[in-house]
Amino acid sequence: MTTKDFTLSLLTDQSPEKVFQSVNNVRKWWSGYYSEEIIGDTEKLNDEFSFSAGDGVHFTRHKLVEVIPNKKVVWLTTESKLNFIQKQDEWTGSKVIFEISQIGNKTGLVFTHVGLSPEAECYEACAPTWTQYLQDKLLPLINSDNN
Repeated sequence: MTTKDFTLSLLTDQSPEKVFQSVNNVRKWWSGYYSEEIIGDTEKLNDEFSFSAGDGVHFTRHKLVEVIPNKKVVWLTTESKLNFIQKQDEWTGSKVIFEISQIGNKTGLVFTHVGLSPEAECYEACAPTWTQYLQDKLLPLINSDNN
């Protein structure tokens, strides 16, 4: 059986550079819904940051393990505590990947959370939430005039 990791594709008229800058401006798009807090650096190789939301409902720590300007960003989740599921460390060891590519005169962004598959306990809550952040927060940031 093949596991299907959560993936979402976005398309924009903005440049790969703008998409890359927006992805790395994590505070601007991975926040604003559930009293979230991001601590640490989110832009360069080996940067580490934590994300917490909802008074301890969701805590994760991430390390940037691959950064290719205007092409790719990979976070390794080094610690997780998701208090809304039984296996609270389910995200630990998973990877969050942002792949940026030129598609004609547009820029594509493919987001993949490796390890977040339909078999994961968190999938039913986490997949729609990622979709919400990516479509309602990251894409508007990419398409805005500022970062």
